[in-house]
Amino acid sequence: MSRNRFPLPAGGFRRAAALVLAAAALSACRQDMQNSPKAIPLRESVFFKDGSSARPLVEGTVARGTLQDDAAFFTGKDGAAEVDALPFALTADVLDRGEARFNIYCSPCHGPTGRGDGMIVRRGYRQPPSLHIDRLRQAPLGHFYDTVTNGFGAMPDYKAQIAPRDRWAIAAYVRALQLSQHAAVADIPAEDRAKLPQPAKAERK
Repeated sequence: MSRNRFPLPAGGFRRAAALVLAAAALSACRQDMQNSPKAIPLRESVFFKDGSSARPLVEGTVARGTLQDDAAFFTGKDGAAEVDALPFALTADVLDRGEARFNIYCSPCHGPTGRGDGMIVRRGYRQPPSLHIDRLRQAPLGHFYDTVTNGFGAMPDYKAQIAPRDRWAIAAYVRALQLSQHAAVADIPAEDRAKLPQPAKAERK
């Protein structure tokens, strides 16, 4: 009499062994996917000799769109001197873009007209100088571009938030704001002067 009370059918042992091996293989694969090796940003790494998981750019390579071959455009300066000309044509679209960016990033401190009376200044933040003082009215456009790029005094830099072309658009709009507060009627094109509100005529007695 066989000592095995529940004998496996022919080939049953091989099938059972194959199922066990398949289950083990699948569980091992799943475990690898759950614990896949990867580099966490800013975390120390033992794989690289310098101990950093963040790898530097390959020497001599430039990311697409970041080739800064025009120093005046990307710095607002020609050598050490600030440039005083827009590096592209001034159009109504450029001023509209500058106004939109100014209202988003600048008006909270500088106010919508650039007088330094923005909403967060009214709530206790350090007040910036008015953009209409003589020093800033005489400043070249590159000064405003450089200030937006690198910050000035209590003002933080905005180079990570505002693209270079938009910084120039803001500089152009600041100049337009300054002109608007010190313009004379003679500065307005003749065809547009008729659109100005006319002073009320005194009534005859």
